[in-house]
Amino acid sequence: MAQISADEIRSRVEADWNRIVDVLNRKIALASVSAKGITGEHMKRSAEFVAEQMREVGVDAKVVQSANPDGTPGAWEVIGSRVVDPDAPTVLLYAHHDVQPVPDPAAWDTDPFVGTEVDGRLYGRGSADDGGGIAIHSGALKALGDDLKVNVKIFIEGEEEMGSPSFIPFIEAHRDEFASDVIIVADSGNWSADIPSLTTSLRGNTCVDVTVRALKHPVHSGQYGGPILDSNTLAAMLIASLYDDNGDLAVPGIAAEEPIGGLQRDLDEATVREDAGIVDSYTLAGSGSLASRLWTKPSLTVIGFDAHPVDGSFNVIAPETRFRLSLRTAPNQRPEQAQDALAKFLENNPPFGAQVEVTRLENGMGWAMDPNAVATRDALEAMEEAFGVAPINKGEGGSIPFIPELQRLFPSAQVLVTGPEDPKANAHSPNESISLSGLKNNVVTEALLLAKLGA
Repeated sequence: MAQISADEIRSRVEADWNRIVDVLNRKIALASVSAKGITGEHMKRSAEFVAEQMREVGVDAKVVQSANPDGTPGAWEVIGSRVVDPDAPTVLLYAHHDVQPVPDPAAWDTDPFVGTEVDGRLYGRGSADDGGGIAIHSGALKALGDDLKVNVKIFIEGEEEMGSPSFIPFIEAHRDEFASDVIIVADSGNWSADIPSLTTSLRGNTCVDVTVRALKHPVHSGQYGGPILDSNTLAAMLIASLYDDNGDLAVPGIAAEEPIGGLQRDLDEATVREDAGIVDSYTLAGSGSLASRLWTKPSLTVIGFDAHPVDGSFNVIAPETRFRLSLRTAPNQRPEQAQDALAKFLENNPPFGAQVEVTRLENGMGWAMDPNAVATRDALEAMEEAFGVAPINKGEGGSIPFIPELQRLFPSAQVLVTGPEDPKANAHSPNESISLSGLKNNVVTEALLLAKLGA
């Protein structure tokens, strides 16, 4: 049988469009904020709604409560499957149904839990992250209907915004229900509302706490200042020693990579400066493409620093200082390896012989797609057919720990990271929104991709 055409898929999506938007509006209204309690009734209602929507598009879906590693009750998860042919490829579709909190509704221009269309965008908490992912899966499966030629499994998670504490135990307990040839994670985004992207990589993450000690107790700065540097200054010297003159992290053993699959277009510096609110006088640190600096090269951030507040300060030399470093690692480097390299450098380069103690904290592996996989090729073709323009692949500087964990648990599966967001989505922020035209093209893309995978 001939593969269903892109025109036919688009026609079916157009006919189903009002339902797709209605699903998203109803999902926004559920206010499924996991920070208010992942075991709460509001989260169970959200999961039940998603399961119902999946059943309406042919998936045998159910709600299951996970368990945390300590055995306590965990999140409400949605799992299910649709088997069309035992010999056909199997595709796992992932999204999450929990959303970020809304600390200050007054910071929004619309009601955060009422889907509101303004200038072609639908505003509401979870409209993009990740109600859009649920809408994409629902719309794609509805568009294919009986023309679906792959087996489908779904996992719609209920605690992604809380760090997925029960993710691994849940998957290990339901391994057969997740085993697949291709995993589509619809929780990222596109270059813009009009230009599609595959997410090619994610940086890993590791943290350490560092204590710098120069004295056994505080002493008067007038009496001892000069030969004795305060621990805050010594800590600053130690941190500065991690960088070269360009502002690149220069610690032996910490890897740097270039963008996975090649760099098709570098990021626009003016846009990055505006989006980040960078002061005009500041020169961007590091060397190489801006994309590599944000996506695949390591970055180090002081995320905590214990020092006496300015208010109430007095003339004393601080004896010890503690700070926390968060290291984003290159996608393919093991975070434990980078953590060891960082710890050894800190311990072996104490300013003026100060005592330096390093406490190793958590690690999260990065991820890089296989740019040569058949599924990758199919996804890029589907994107170009749906959007009418060639995709521009992009990395992400942040970390999504469950993706490398999925890859670890199912090493033979090809992972594709797609999603409904774009630079204007404001996920996690006030006035979160999704481009409706972009959403429609994303639905068409996923339906085309499933059709190609089943060919």
